Amino acid sequence: MAITHPSFGVMDPDRVIVFDTTLRDGEQSPGFSMNLEEKLRMAEALAELGADVLEAGFPIASPGDFESVQSIARRFAKDGPVVCGLARTAPADIQKAAEAIKDAARGRIHTFVSTSPLHMRVKLRMEPETVLDLVTASVTMARNATDDVEWSAEDGTRTEMDFLCRCVEAAIKAGATTINIPDTVGYAVPEDMFRIFSTVRERVPGADRVVLSTHNHNDLGLAVANTIAAIRAGARQVECTINGIGERAGNASLEEIAMALRTRHDAIPVSNGVQTKHILRTSRLLATITGFDVQPNKAIVGRNAFAHESGIHQDGMLKDSSTYEIMTPESVGWTKSSLVLGKHSGRAAFKDKLKALGYEVGDNAMNDAFKRFKDLADRKKVVYDEDIVALVDDEVVRANDRIKLVGLSVSTGMHTRPIASIALEVDGEQREGVAGGDGGVDATFAALRVAFPHEVNLKLYAVQSVTGGTDAQARVTVRLEEEGKLVDGQGADTDTIVASARAYVHALNKLLVKRARTAPAGLDQGALASTTAA
Repeated sequence: MAITHPSFGVMDPDRVIVFDTTLRDGEQSPGFSMNLEEKLRMAEALAELGADVLEAGFPIASPGDFESVQSIARRFAKDGPVVCGLARTAPADIQKAAEAIKDAARGRIHTFVSTSPLHMRVKLRMEPETVLDLVTASVTMARNATDDVEWSAEDGTRTEMDFLCRCVEAAIKAGATTINIPDTVGYAVPEDMFRIFSTVRERVPGADRVVLSTHNHNDLGLAVANTIAAIRAGARQVECTINGIGERAGNASLEEIAMALRTRHDAIPVSNGVQTKHILRTSRLLATITGFDVQPNKAIVGRNAFAHESGIHQDGMLKDSSTYEIMTPESVGWTKSSLVLGKHSGRAAFKDKLKALGYEVGDNAMNDAFKRFKDLADRKKVVYDEDIVALVDDEVVRANDRIKLVGLSVSTGMHTRPIASIALEVDGEQREGVAGGDGGVDATFAALRVAFPHEVNLKLYAVQSVTGGTDAQARVTVRLEEEGKLVDGQGADTDTIVASARAYVHALNKLLVKRARTAPAGLDQGALASTTAA
């Protein structure tokens, strides 16, 4: 039986809706905060990737979250993906979500409540009948605000089957158009998922008239496997994130689901709207924004995903790549040739290369990126795709940062105390700092603290090479901790100390985002700026 959905019309029964929650569940991960401009850029990239629904945030959580959801809704006011706001059962939550999404061409309210015995007893301290009443009340209120309503049974996979079916039935009767049964704590195995979704379809009246959705966490490394099992049992919406980011061990990875459905269409004969050639670009954008690199052996987007070192594997690859590769690198956005431009390359060639790598940049950003490219080309013998990605991400993604690195000079050597002099631009104001330290990097970080006074703990400092050779760019990761809040920053440059300064400044900007979100309502940005310098 075909489902008629308010946002998607009459649905192909074999079409899977891709619900991306990178901007909500993914951003809740420690250290993964994004500012408004970064969220908008990610939203646009996800729309281009082909995500059907963007869960843009939790509007009631903070003024910043509300602004993010509202801004994304306005960005897709004429067309684009469904823009979704999360809400608990409280009327204030639902009202805030409705207000945040109202300008979207297609908006959705996603409301949820815990249904497992453990959560009801310990977290909610409610009896099952009270929870059942909340399901009806919250969905009814949400449906009065919008015709696209999703309801989730938090901790659904540890919920008693009879009660889960009663809750799902109540949500459908109240007007929910999507029913999500999440594995909130990553407890389930694929057999559980198949059984749960099959039972709901068989036992719940009206289940054939709504979209069943699956949302799986990766605590046991089974999120994608559980997602596939749910699809086989009739789920037609998958909730996932880029690079699998999310609470604790993360969520089901969008890129892994998309490529599993494409590569094994024989075993899972369903379709989706993901434009897989944009996968790598979107993955890299998220890594740059958040400061968290993808692990090298990550499926699909890890740098070793299509690398072959074993002699036997290399021999097979030379004869026929399908001997050891079940998909082509190009299908997800990798390029076979990474040797590209040099110091004699012009603006047109550079712009063409950016387009090939998936970047569309404005004139001002293009000018800045091209200048950095020429500077880099003067210092390096060969410029690789990876070099260009690193410098463009460093320049373009952080164009709206409040703190910008303007200049850096470091004097260091054997038997002499290193001295660093740094220049910053903070909200348009020029600031300088000079300090010594135990090495060039330590002196640089000390100078940063002089120019922009702050108290944080440096939890991680890591350096890796973007490419090979002594002239390779260094990519530095810096992790800072402030009052329990963790942020990661990244920076790239052929000079490791400059890359370190860029990474530290990137982390500081992310701390400002976190501070803004936790600031009392009514505290303006000017007041916030004054507190950050204290």
